[in-house]
Amino acid sequence: MKIVDVLPAKRSFFYGGRWVDPIDLSMVENFNPSTGESLGLVPVASDHDVDKVVSAARKGFHEWRQVQPLERARIVREMARIVEKNSEELALLDSVDGGNPVTELKLDQKMSVQLIDFFAGLVTEMKGTTVPAGLNELNLSIREPVGVVVRINPFNHPFMFNAAKAAAPLVAGNSIIVKPPEQAPLSGLRLAELLEGLFPAGVFNVITGGTDTGRALSMHQDVAKVALIGSVETGKAVLRSAAETIKPVLLELGGKNALIAFPDSDPKAVAKATVTGMNFGWCGQSCGSTSRSFIHKSIYKEFLTHLKEYASKFEPGIPYDPNTTMGALISKQHLDSVMGFIKSAKEQGAVLVCGGKQSGNPILKNGFFVEPTIFTEVTHEMRIANEEIFGPVHAVSIWDNEEKMLKEVNGLKYGLTCSIWTNKLQKAHQFVRQVEAGYIWVNEVGRHFLGTPFGGQKQSSMGREECLEELLSFTQEKHIHFNMSK
Repeated sequence: MKIVDVLPAKRSFFYGGRWVDPIDLSMVENFNPSTGESLGLVPVASDHDVDKVVSAARKGFHEWRQVQPLERARIVREMARIVEKNSEELALLDSVDGGNPVTELKLDQKMSVQLIDFFAGLVTEMKGTTVPAGLNELNLSIREPVGVVVRINPFNHPFMFNAAKAAAPLVAGNSIIVKPPEQAPLSGLRLAELLEGLFPAGVFNVITGGTDTGRALSMHQDVAKVALIGSVETGKAVLRSAAETIKPVLLELGGKNALIAFPDSDPKAVAKATVTGMNFGWCGQSCGSTSRSFIHKSIYKEFLTHLKEYASKFEPGIPYDPNTTMGALISKQHLDSVMGFIKSAKEQGAVLVCGGKQSGNPILKNGFFVEPTIFTEVTHEMRIANEEIFGPVHAVSIWDNEEKMLKEVNGLKYGLTCSIWTNKLQKAHQFVRQVEAGYIWVNEVGRHFLGTPFGGQKQSSMGREECLEELLSFTQEKHIHFNMSK
């Protein structure tokens, strides 16, 4: 399959069941992050375009909400079948546009199908309640869709978020406007091509653009809810915009997640988990990555020998080569940011174990590639211990005082995930309650489990996803009282 064969043919907006050019014909060039080559022009939505798409989505909502729940579920399941049928080309497209390894992206397509099917299966679980009120009275509640939902998606899993994150709002009876990431928008446009004609006009809509487009969507008075996966700063901006019309938001934001190894844990298993949890294959571009580890000093030396071995299995390469184990960063701007963190780590006294520089492979000279990078002897005051890098840089700290270690683990504004390694059941049960994070693994790292609530604490999250709670968050409860006395 050639790259040109998977690029979307339509380079406009999809709303109201048809393709529409931007009102002011504003376009921006899109680039392959692994080669620097142009992937063509993509439209940028203005405020006027946003008005048009929201109006179309509003009309679509009024029709879609009348569709019987089981019929909505059937149509959404057909969406899953379309994704599954085209998974190979979609993985290749995301690899070209977003820079992640095609082998990893095939797993994204599989996860997309599973999530869409999962939410379709929950369609009858949007239940209300009854409250006893006597023989002649009845109090009950029902759940209704909220209206037009906007989903603003990031660049690290472009297609999976564009497709799978649309499922819950659609199953609940809402119309949706998907804004793909401005850095990797092509799979969002391709999804619209594939789904054209599946839903009633205005139910599923795709509009591209940058920060201004996201702000206009978030502020719009006819948008009922906004959901974002992105950075903490972007989340704050969406909250400010949504406050203009007092609309609810669902936020899954950044993380500076800890992996904690106790003295009784297996150093080799911990080393493997450290590398796995860092998501080097994605070049570290994952909000759930365990990007800092706290290793007890009694196992540190053995841990370090295995750490180098596991990290060496990741080597930057062209993302759409099936043998590539590690992809590219999304942009030159992000590359410069990651290299700035590496420079500061060296200046602040962290010890470099491996990596620390851009790839020296001449084939990759025009792309944004950084070697898997690990620093040890990291202290809490260093930037790489405190700030989300969103790149392939891992910080190892050595501990022997549990109270001090826990204080450092919890001492950040983030609280998304955490991985704890110990074979002592009592210790695990006690410690998970003290860690300020929303999604915790014990003797495991990185895995998501369908139906379990994914989300964080503090500034890492607002709401939960991948579970029934996500579906219910796109509904609103209405109370009804019946007086049946004569």
